[in-house]
Amino acid sequence: MKNEFVLAFNEVLEEKQLPREIIIKALESAMVSAYRRAVNASNAQQVEAKIDLETGKVTITAEKEVVEQVQDPRTECSLAEARRVDPSAELGSMVLVESTPRDFGRVAAQTARQVIQQRIRDAERQAQLSFYEKQLGEIVSGVIQAVNSAGLTVGLEMRAEGTMPRKEMIGGERFRIHDRVRALIAEVKDSPRGPQIILSRTHRNFLRRLLENEVPEIYHGIVEVRSIAREPGERAKVAVSATQPGIDPVGACVGVRGVRIQAIVRELHDEKIDVIEWNPDQALYIAKALSPARVLGVYLNDKTNGGKTATVVVPEDQLSLAIGRDGQNARLAAKLTGWRIDIKSLPEAAADALAHLQADPAYAFLAEAEAEKMEAVAGMLARKAENRPLTPEEYDQMMQFVDRVERKVSAKRAPEKKVEEPLVLEVRSSIDPADYERSILDSSLPEHVAYTLQEAGYATLGELVVQMLTNPDEILKLQGIGPRAMQEINRIVESVYHPAPAVEAPAEPEAAEAQPAEEAPAAAEPAAELPVEAAPLEPAAVEALAAGPAAEPAAAPVAEEEEPSFDELFTLKPDIIPAVTGDEEESEEDQKGKKKAGKKGKKKFVEITYDPDADVTTARKKHKRGDEPWDWE
Repeated sequence: MKNEFVLAFNEVLEEKQLPREIIIKALESAMVSAYRRAVNASNAQQVEAKIDLETGKVTITAEKEVVEQVQDPRTECSLAEARRVDPSAELGSMVLVESTPRDFGRVAAQTARQVIQQRIRDAERQAQLSFYEKQLGEIVSGVIQAVNSAGLTVGLEMRAEGTMPRKEMIGGERFRIHDRVRALIAEVKDSPRGPQIILSRTHRNFLRRLLENEVPEIYHGIVEVRSIAREPGERAKVAVSATQPGIDPVGACVGVRGVRIQAIVRELHDEKIDVIEWNPDQALYIAKALSPARVLGVYLNDKTNGGKTATVVVPEDQLSLAIGRDGQNARLAAKLTGWRIDIKSLPEAAADALAHLQADPAYAFLAEAEAEKMEAVAGMLARKAENRPLTPEEYDQMMQFVDRVERKVSAKRAPEKKVEEPLVLEVRSSIDPADYERSILDSSLPEHVAYTLQEAGYATLGELVVQMLTNPDEILKLQGIGPRAMQEINRIVESVYHPAPAVEAPAEPEAAEAQPAEEAPAAAEPAAELPVEAAPLEPAAVEALAAGPAAEPAAAPVAEEEEPSFDELFTLKPDIIPAVTGDEEESEEDQKGKKKAGKKGKKKFVEITYDPDADVTTARKKHKRGDEPWDWE
């Protein structure tokens, strides 16, 4: 028959769903706390507890000092008792000996119950936090436990609870208690009350994970999700591409008779999903992103002040379809592609092209070549304004006119783009090329910041980093970008930008070679210049000046002024050496006379001698009145 302790231990394991080692560690820690309370032991004393899971027996060992006569059994033990544990123990040494009090099991059960419960709760909370941090960005399923004005409380695995705020719920959805719901783990935070798990059904990655679950080709990497733009509960656009030839990415996502995509639509509360094929040609990509509208032409301009702009020309009857209800279709296409999209009907595009040719100096080079076509297009637009019908051939001529104008202007802008690239070449070389393929929406930036940057023309992380390192003010002045957003952006830049050693390596040897070349003359300056100036005196005049004054009379004016340190003497004395001639000495005395009246006009002469045996230079200053000279070494 199993011991009661073993049965209770196994029951705790099953109830808490925690690893065996965590429960054992919590129990041992509780027993140590119970021992300290029972015998009033110091926290500085080392105490260990061991639990025999077969019998439930608890053994306490405490660190004690070996003494001849035991006075305090809590911290001291005899030599004989210590040598039973450690034969090499000596007086004064510290030994871990068994110190289990009598009837400790009952005492521990009463004293350590709260400690054990608290340790198990802490271990349970830490296990939940570790588990759900690994699940961040994944879909989980739970049962709704409470519904209130703030959102939902969802019961999850490992006895954890998640919260789904109202803003993370799809509009129009209604839930009741005990309903099962699927959601994305958007955020996991630690708090004193346990891990705080934020769930979301509006995040675009929720749609990405649903596609992975429903489409095996996406899960196995045969089809890749390039970009997602979503307005929860209403409409979403997904761009996909195949990584292997012969695969239809759109068909794989839709499934036979739409069975795969319909399962996702039902999960998202009948949210319409447009699946399009990604194309490296940005013009074709934008044209497909505006589906189901039919597009006549797409003209790209990435030199505008507001970011990359695409002008899209559509037939007149497709204009409302391309824009969508409340601009939804155009808005989603702009988020999906990362381009600002300007949609125009064919007559409107022709009128704009005609106005530019007539008034804009930038289009003057086209005005002469298109003079005849301009008159024909002007006549068509006049008839259109009068509500007179145009033939299909005339619409084709109008489209060809717009196409020629836009393409020639785009060709003229191309050389301007090449001039700007060398300015950021150094920064681009320090960024991983994969970051130029990584969408800004796939970064860890907040979703609203990522969409703001994408709409401003920064579709990839590489483009954002280049702009931040060359001109960050362009990012800061965007609507919706503040100090907090800039902190997040700077964090992304630091993680992406790694200066290439290949660029800096050549500069370091040059600096290393140049430094000795510059230091060599600098080191030689005192030896080269000073002897030349002091050539009439002695070659080692600098060493003498650096030796400092010795026994200067208190009445000497020079001694009063000059009391510098050793280093100051070394740097200041060369300015004094040239003052040897009578005229220069007189000019110095004149300057000193301005400060001290009555001393003006007194001339002094300097005599410098060098003793080669002692390696000492002596400077003697003489007054003309015949006073005894004083030495200055």
